[in-house]
Amino acid sequence: MQPKAPLSKGAGDERLGSTGGRGPTPEGQGWRVPVIATLVVLLAVAAMIGLGLWQLQRLAWKQDLLARYSAARQIAAPLLLNSGTIPADAAYRRVVWPCPAVSADQVVGGSNASGQSGWAHVVVCGQPAGRRVPVVLGWSNAVAPIVWAGGTVTGVAVPGPKSGVVLTGAGALDWHIVADPPLAGLTANATPDPRNIPNNHFAYAIQWFVFAATALIIYLIALRRR
Repeated sequence: MQPKAPLSKGAGDERLGSTGGRGPTPEGQGWRVPVIATLVVLLAVAAMIGLGLWQLQRLAWKQDLLARYSAARQIAAPLLLNSGTIPADAAYRRVVWPCPAVSADQVVGGSNASGQSGWAHVVVCGQPAGRRVPVVLGWSNAVAPIVWAGGTVTGVAVPGPKSGVVLTGAGALDWHIVADPPLAGLTANATPDPRNIPNNHFAYAIQWFVFAATALIIYLIALRRR
């Protein structure tokens, strides 16, 4: 009996490859998704989407706030403030504020009613109850401090401290008042306008949504190339 002819190397490789004796062929390999990396990316995307939705909620809140401020500007009758406090609904309303004691003039940068840059003259008004609030007496193009003896202030109440003014000690209210008409012989300061308050929440929301979409697309491309 004659021995069988040995198989060629190429033929054996083809047989083993077809039967799977040496492991799966490239066509049989599965597409494995990294679990931990995927969870991290999905959590980051979810967080960015959540921040975008939060900015949309802030947008609705800011629009309502600005609408109330604009409505308050239309109220002609001044609000008399004799209790030493300023209520929340006084924002951007004309108010009357007693100012029996005043600090020295603090001169900070400001604009007049015509938009010209110069100097705003600010004093801190104190009351017997210990409440204090900065009052913008008016505007001038001279940086030299002025002297005002105190009295009654009629002006516009603005939420938040006056930029550049130093307040020390207790009793300071988180407000400032812009006198209208101006006092101490000064020129009228720029009238506070709620339309100047930034409202960028919609842009921030779109930004977060774009970040989320970009991160997801980049990760899918990276998985595709594995």
